[in-house]
Amino acid sequence: MNLLATVVLLPLLAGTSACALIGRGNTPARRLLTALAAGGVTLAALALLLRMAPAVFAGEVPAAGFEWLPQLGLNIGWRLDGLALMFGLLITGIGALIVLYAHHYLGSEDPAGKFYALLMLFMAAMLGVVLSDNLLMLVVFWELTSVSSFLLVGYWGHRADARAGARMALAVTGGGGLVMLAGFVLLGQIAGSYELTEILQHRERIVADPLYPLVLALVLTGCFTKSAQLPFHFWLPEAMAAPTPVSAYLHSATMVKAGIFLMLRLYPVLGGTALFEQVVTGFGLATVTFAAWVAIFRHDLKGLLAYSTVSHLGFITVLIGLDAPMAKVAAVFHILNHATFKAALFMSAGIVDHACHSRDLRRLGGLYGWMPWTATFALTAAAAMGGLPPLNGFLSKEMYFAEALAGADRLSWIVPAVALLAAVSSMAYSLRFAHDTFFNGPTRDLPADAHPHDPPAGMLAPVALLALLCVAVGLFPESTYGPLVRLAADAALGGPPPEFHLALWHGVNGPLAMSAVAVLAGFALYAGLMKGRALHGYLPRAWSGKLAFGCAIDRLFAFAGRVTAATENGSLQRSLLIMVAFAVLLAAAPFWQADALPAAGDRTLMPATPLALALWALLLITATVIAATHHQRFRALVLVGIVGLITALTFVGLSAPDLALTQLSVEVVSTVLMLMGLALLPQHTPRESSALRRGRDALLALVAGGGVAGLTWLMLTRNHDSISWFFLERSLTEGGGNNVVNVILVDFRGYDTFGEITVLGIAGLGALALLDGFRTRRPAADADGRAWAFEQQPLLLRVAARVVLPLALLASAYIYWRGHNMPGGGFIAGLMTSVALVMQYMALGQARAESLLHGAAGRRFTRWIGTGLGIAGLTGIGAFWFGRPFLTSAHGHPALPVIGELPLASAAAFDLGVYITVVGATLLTLSVLGAASKEDHA
Repeated sequence: MNLLATVVLLPLLAGTSACALIGRGNTPARRLLTALAAGGVTLAALALLLRMAPAVFAGEVPAAGFEWLPQLGLNIGWRLDGLALMFGLLITGIGALIVLYAHHYLGSEDPAGKFYALLMLFMAAMLGVVLSDNLLMLVVFWELTSVSSFLLVGYWGHRADARAGARMALAVTGGGGLVMLAGFVLLGQIAGSYELTEILQHRERIVADPLYPLVLALVLTGCFTKSAQLPFHFWLPEAMAAPTPVSAYLHSATMVKAGIFLMLRLYPVLGGTALFEQVVTGFGLATVTFAAWVAIFRHDLKGLLAYSTVSHLGFITVLIGLDAPMAKVAAVFHILNHATFKAALFMSAGIVDHACHSRDLRRLGGLYGWMPWTATFALTAAAAMGGLPPLNGFLSKEMYFAEALAGADRLSWIVPAVALLAAVSSMAYSLRFAHDTFFNGPTRDLPADAHPHDPPAGMLAPVALLALLCVAVGLFPESTYGPLVRLAADAALGGPPPEFHLALWHGVNGPLAMSAVAVLAGFALYAGLMKGRALHGYLPRAWSGKLAFGCAIDRLFAFAGRVTAATENGSLQRSLLIMVAFAVLLAAAPFWQADALPAAGDRTLMPATPLALALWALLLITATVIAATHHQRFRALVLVGIVGLITALTFVGLSAPDLALTQLSVEVVSTVLMLMGLALLPQHTPRESSALRRGRDALLALVAGGGVAGLTWLMLTRNHDSISWFFLERSLTEGGGNNVVNVILVDFRGYDTFGEITVLGIAGLGALALLDGFRTRRPAADADGRAWAFEQQPLLLRVAARVVLPLALLASAYIYWRGHNMPGGGFIAGLMTSVALVMQYMALGQARAESLLHGAAGRRFTRWIGTGLGIAGLTGIGAFWFGRPFLTSAHGHPALPVIGELPLASAAAFDLGVYITVVGATLLTLSVLGAASKEDHA
């Protein structure tokens, strides 16, 4: 398997499954093993990236992929350039530190298996985003980051703030991802491909297209929501209810950087225009200033860090927006620096919270004496965040100021002025983090169980490593991050960046003067705000982004409630009336503009035989009787079965034996299941409609039915170009079977079939979810006064069922094996097996059948569904090993001793999955309905 795919699949499959299985017991030994498994998978992914790094540094772009749905442009593709390598190293490198930190952070009551499995899922999603070479595949992983982060933020589900923060994050980032998908679709249509490798070659075509502004707006919406740019910033502070390892990983180094990554990834084709510069720089400037100012007034440690993160993301966004190559170099450099010091700060906040059971800066203070090692490393990271020399944050802040001053030529004085104001606020909130936590007097009103102390070495080691890295990069930037920054900037710019040299000292210049002003003004600002502890008395304003979002959601639900109340009053008749009426109007709309309805075509029609006329007459009579007596449920169901039988005979007459077999099997199974469902309802439906309403419904039914009949007649009487020749010519050569219908189902359109059996399995699980535990209360006596009792089934039925079952199973096996070359297949065989088992249910009698089907039956049949879907899915995925699209069948005719030539096709395994799923879903529904009619004596 390709190494790039393995990097993603390791955490996605091995990591999640191993952590979920090992961490089930949640004992100390299991927790340790789970952490070791997660750490091992993360380090393995990191090692694979490092193994491919020399090739990337040599100028190569390792890539791999295979077709999935090439007609739709949806293929599996991976590419590793400098930008992807940098983000991949961040994701796996900091991820390994988070795994170590989390092992000491999580409490004994926190399920470690759940945490690490979700962490592995998120890691895989982020790696999928940065390594994807297909826009549509990137969207899948993008939304997976939203889903997995939702689960991680809401990890402590017993807390209301965690649940609310998780929902908010999912709504904002997931919604932005859907908007971004629309932009990707347009971008792919303009470029003629969804492959990033191709798209990056068509900048001129994309920028010149009239849809470019719309594409830019849609894509940037996804980027801004994910990276918490104003006005979408509010979800990030609310996500601080997550465990600190989640905040340190998602909200400093990975998830919030996804939008930044995408802006850099698409900069070569979307960037460099006046519109891009104005929009991106404008949003970045607003974000960096607003969030930096608000961060000063946050009393919660993680809240302060959250707003500082939003501010730094705005900082990077400004650099991406500026139309200067060196600005992208500075952006890449600060991405690395910010991830380093912010992850350290989040983990330091977690250590303080663990020791003091509080993150309130108004209650903390003087912790340096109690926690000297934690304080030392946290102060180092805070100094880097404030931009003090000789730390890494100082270097990237200097580059920011340099590009801001250069941008003044194009965007007037706004850029350097805003950059300076944000830097002043950044210095102030960094000072508050350091001073209010570790100095500023003794602690105040801490919980009784608080015991400030340095954590174990394993918990402190990740913070120490990151803090030391801040110092190392500040002192030796060129030898630490220099080569990686050049490599990533090359990919972001679509070409070599300008010559630059990362260094701590660049002489006395404008950026240095701005840094000095920012530091001094930041000290003065913090000192002024803290005079008399005035800052501790600040109360946030009632109006906020969170409140605005809550009001918008409340109004949306209120509007939905009003619409529902106006259209849905509990009357099924009314709902069907509205639905059918709108369908009729929409179907008739194309004919309103025509001068007259088109006449029938000139296609040669088949002669109507006397048998066909008799069947049609029977069909009309049956349908009329159903409409007239539909209040009698049992009679209506029997008559519906007659309609199904006539349909099956029609298929036989039209030489479609596969459809006829399927129809007959479906009729038997569905009739039995519906009879069991009707057993839970009264025998007659109430007569609620007036004569006027019945007349109205009859008229609408005639119009709808007549319209469908007319459209059918118009289509069938016209000559058309059939596509049947395609399947007839290729069924045997490419699908390995003579039965064209079955080959279409399991090969040419196997993806559709896979979706259908998935829906079938969901339907069975839905029945279990709706009716599990539901019981009907049986009457004490029937209509004639006889006491209720199960009737003994006829002896003939019981004996016949025993004889029929093995024969039916044998026939099912025969139908299954012959399906690829003769009428049959897994679906029909599954239905036949279901029919045979349904007969057993009928022959055993309800009491005996209930005792067998109830209880563990639901779990057993759900496993059947999962097994069937798993076999079908793995069969499809197996085609990838041979470089073929999903569910492409392999076939051959090996010669075996005695048996001779044996036609084989891999589609048989897919058909086996179909068979198992059909049987499992049918029996699950059967067991659920049977259990619902069982008296509950509890």
